Amino acid sequence: MRVNVQRQQGTCNIDVAFQSDENGITALFGPSGAGKSSIINMVAGLQKPDSGKIYICGRCLFDSECGVNLPPDKRNVGYVFQEGLLFPHLSVKGNLLYGRRLNQSSDHGIDFDQVVNLLGIPHLLSRKPKSLSGGEKQRVAFGRAVLSNPNILLMDEPLASLDDARKEEMLPFIKDLNTRFRIPILYVSHSFEEIRTLTNHIIKLAHGKIVEIAEA
Repeated sequence: MRVNVQRQQGTCNIDVAFQSDENGITALFGPSGAGKSSIINMVAGLQKPDSGKIYICGRCLFDSECGVNLPPDKRNVGYVFQEGLLFPHLSVKGNLLYGRRLNQSSDHGIDFDQVVNLLGIPHLLSRKPKSLSGGEKQRVAFGRAVLSNPNILLMDEPLASLDDARKEEMLPFIKDLNTRFRIPILYVSHSFEEIRTLTNHIIKLAHGKIVEIAEA
């Protein structure tokens, strides 16, 4: 992952450059308004940088000098939001299979049953999202993102809507997804305890700038 982007976001001038050569978890940490969500949205293609370059797994997603700006559906990224944003009319299995249909090709050998068992959701497959708890919805959202066979998983404060007990339950699932499937994760949070549990590669942000990069 190689990200070097600049964007004027209201009164915040975002100007960051960072990279990771591993399949681990990279965390963007900082207070509200630091630019974390804007950066992850630029990687996803939901916001366009004013200038810069974004490369994931050696593939160019954005390059202002070369005029490259792939649309979100061509970037092969999985995105987990603060809320699961599951399709209410589909069962859990339907939501998971929708993720798989987004990208039929796989470099990771990801198996449906393997994902379902890892997340502990086999008993939920026939249920609709409205009957799920917050933690269950997020586990399904993680599974849907992984089954899209992405080159990277983007997570924008995916545990923010959960209470502390549910957060403690979910953190091991995130680590296991990364370890088992070797998909790099770019993880956004303003909770230092949360990200310290997940990774030692922490990019600290303030006012759109990197103030520190902490490595293992």
